[in-house]
Amino acid sequence: MSDEIRILGIAGSVRKDSYNRAALRAAQQLVPPGATLELFELDATVPGYDQDAEQNPPAGIVRLKEALGRSDAVLFATPEYNYSIPGILKNAIDWASRPYGQSAWAGKTAAIMGASIGAIGTARAQYHLRQVLVFLDMQAVLQPEVMIGTASQRFDDQGNLTDDKTRELIGKQLQQLVKLTRQLRAGAAA
Repeated sequence: MSDEIRILGIAGSVRKDSYNRAALRAAQQLVPPGATLELFELDATVPGYDQDAEQNPPAGIVRLKEALGRSDAVLFATPEYNYSIPGILKNAIDWASRPYGQSAWAGKTAAIMGASIGAIGTARAQYHLRQVLVFLDMQAVLQPEVMIGTASQRFDDQGNLTDDKTRELIGKQLQQLVKLTRQLRAGAAA
């Protein structure tokens, strides 16, 4: 088994200039040694979850499950819509958790960050996503929390993260995600 930790980054936004996708791109530059971060793009064609179709899921969901199968950990970057996670992210989570007993999420570690033009930086959405992770059997990094408020002041016009404090928090969160993943891997091997 390779010691490398493979992280899959998923943004809960399909907006072209999404601050959450920009945050994931910044995270790719901050991954600690011994880890990689691959980005997976959800697209606007992710349909609402349909249990009647779970044995033959859409092609994008098949790709998501394959990417999760290659990953040890997941880094979610979620916007906040109506105090919660976006529907597209919830539908992708639901599809990849099915059929029952074949969840692609189970046993993986996770970290959550989010960016918003508002002041609290997706706090409510992140806490809601943590509740979902419990059912998915995913261990989540608890600290540091990365809530990027007033995102328009932290990214430039090209989507580059310009705020040093935010870069530092993302770097620390990634270090904790890698550490947690290694600890769980070592416990499973013992």
